[in-house]
Amino acid sequence: MRIVLHICCGVCAAGVVKTLATEGHQIAGFFYNPNIHPEQEYHRRLETTYRVAQELNFPLEVAPYTPEEWLRQTDFLKHEPEGGKRCQVCFRIRLEKTYLYLLDCGWDAFATTLTISPHKSAQVINRIGQEIGGDKFLARDFKKKEGFKQAMQSAKQWELYRQNYCGCIYSMR
Repeated sequence: MRIVLHICCGVCAAGVVKTLATEGHQIAGFFYNPNIHPEQEYHRRLETTYRVAQELNFPLEVAPYTPEEWLRQTDFLKHEPEGGKRCQVCFRIRLEKTYLYLLDCGWDAFATTLTISPHKSAQVINRIGQEIGGDKFLARDFKKKEGFKQAMQSAKQWELYRQNYCGCIYSMR
């Protein structure tokens, strides 16, 4: 299957792309993360994602960086705890853009690296993805079967930059 993969960062991509490729899928990476703050952090994560795309030999499309749009859609939830309603809005923003890219390029399905994180609910992310794309969304929990561990091993092996917060201005706290 040809899968458009929403990528939140290079480390997460390393684990997920390896898993999907082992299953025989063709991957096109899609980097869309208007939530990442500050802009320097955004570029650092993007640079790491480019390195992983080169290491694992998959194409990477980068959508425009639009933090103002993300802030406009999430500002009313700035006092939500990490993992709360703001995160759900953030997941939806990024998965909707990935779905639109999928429709443009005509591939078979889309997925996200977000579920590889032990700090994010795969159940919530998968529900949102299915609401957006129905059976075009590949619902998975990539942290299972040592997916997160594999991503960390690749990060160490390739000396990848690993961030210490989700990415948004609110998670920096």
